[in-house]
Amino acid sequence: MASTKVQKKSSSRLLSSLSFGGFVKTHKPANSNGGIEDIAVALSEGLSFKQLDQVGKPPINGGQSKLSKQLEEKERTWNMLTSLSAIPISYFEPVTQLQKIAEVMGCCHLLDKADESEDPYMRLVYASSWATSFLYTSQRTLKPFDPILGETFELVNHHGISYIAEQVSDSPPLGASHAENDHFTYDSTSRLKTKFFANSIDVCPLERTRITLKRDGVVLDLVPPPSKANNIVVGKTWIDFTGHLTMTNVTTGDKVVLNFKPSRWFSTGRPSEVDGYVYNAAKEPQIHMTGKWNSSMSYQPCDIKGEPLAGTELKEVWSVGDTPKTETLPYTYFGDKINSFETAPEKLLSSDSRLRPDRYAYETGDLSKAGSEKSRLEERQKAEKKRRKASGVKYSPKWFDRTEEVVATQWGDLEVYQFNGKYNERRELLNSSNCGASNVRETEFHPWQ
Repeated sequence: MASTKVQKKSSSRLLSSLSFGGFVKTHKPANSNGGIEDIAVALSEGLSFKQLDQVGKPPINGGQSKLSKQLEEKERTWNMLTSLSAIPISYFEPVTQLQKIAEVMGCCHLLDKADESEDPYMRLVYASSWATSFLYTSQRTLKPFDPILGETFELVNHHGISYIAEQVSDSPPLGASHAENDHFTYDSTSRLKTKFFANSIDVCPLERTRITLKRDGVVLDLVPPPSKANNIVVGKTWIDFTGHLTMTNVTTGDKVVLNFKPSRWFSTGRPSEVDGYVYNAAKEPQIHMTGKWNSSMSYQPCDIKGEPLAGTELKEVWSVGDTPKTETLPYTYFGDKINSFETAPEKLLSSDSRLRPDRYAYETGDLSKAGSEKSRLEERQKAEKKRRKASGVKYSPKWFDRTEEVVATQWGDLEVYQFNGKYNERRELLNSSNCGASNVRETEFHPWQ
C-alpha cells in the first residue's frame, strides 16, 4: 500500500510538470520499452541506476524478472494516471493556460517606455526586460487547466490595453493572442515541443511573437529561451531556463541577446542569473544587461569591448512586483487579478476562461465539483469534435485567421495565426447593446461554435 501511494504521488508530480508552459497533452507511448513511464515506476520503487538499465528489457534467463513483475503490477495504475481526465485536481492551479500566458502583460508599462524612448538601444533594454519579467510566473509548477478549443480570455483595465487570446487549434494544441494600447501592438502564436528524460523535461517554445511600437512603427521580434522542469519524478519540482532570449529590431537590425545561466546540480540555491548585451546592427555591444529572471534586471552603457563606460553605473530597469501576503502561490498582484472581473470587460464573451465551471469551482475550494465539471467539459469537447467530423465541418477560430506563413524556429516549424479584427467589432457591439446577463456569473461557458 505504501509503495502504491509513493508511485501515485511521483507519477502525478510528473504529469503536473508535463504541462509546464501549457499546450501540452500527456499520453503513454505505444510499445514502450524503458520509456519515461517505466523509469517513473522504477525510481518510485527506489531502484538504482544500474537496475534502471534493465527497465522494460526482457530478462537474460528468459524468465520474468522481478522488475518486470513490478512494472506489470503498476501498469493499470499508470494507465489511469496518464489519462488527462484522471490527473488529480489538486495538482492544478485555478487558472487556464490562456490566463497564465496573459500574465505577459503584467509589466507592459515597459513596452510603453520602449515606445517613448528616443534611444534605439534603450528601446531594446525596456522591451527585453518586459519579456524577461514574464518568466517569474514559471516558479508556479502546478498545472494550469488546458484550454478548450475555442476558449478565450479577455483582459482590459490595465495600462489601457485591450487583450484577447484564443485557443485556435487542439491538434497540435496552439494558442494565439493580441493586445493593443496607445503605445504598442502585440501579436503572438505559440505552442511547445518537449523532450523527456529520467527526472526532467526540456521545454522548447515554438513561438512567433512580435511587438510594434506605434510612435515610429518599429517592429521587435522575440524568441524566448528554452526551459527545463527538474525533479518531475523525485524531489521538489523547479524550473530552470537555459540558452538565450533574443529580441531583434526588425526595422534597424539592432538586437539584444540575454544568456540564461543554468543552475549547477551541486550548487546551493538557484542563481537564476541572466547576462547579455544590446548590440547595434554591426554586432557591436552598446549596453550591458544583467540580473535574475525571477527578481530584477539592470543595465549599464558599455564600449564595443563590452566594458562599462567611465562615469556610468548599473541601473535597475525592472524588479518583480510585490506578492500578496495571503497567497501560497508566488503570484504578483497582477497575476492574482487574472481571475477577477476587475480586469474583464463588462460583457464577457461566453467562451472566457473566467466562466469555466471547473476552474471557478477550484478557485472557490470545491475540488470535488471541479473534478466532475472538468470531466464533463472534456466529454462535451469530444462530442463536439465528433459532431463536426460527422457533418464535415472544419473548425475555424473566431478572432484569428490562419495565415500562409510558416515560421522556421530552431525547434521546428510553426504555422502563424493573425488577429483578424473581428473581436474589436464584436466588443463594440456588445458594449453598445443591452444584451448579456445582468450578473456575469449567470453566463454559461460556451466556447463551441
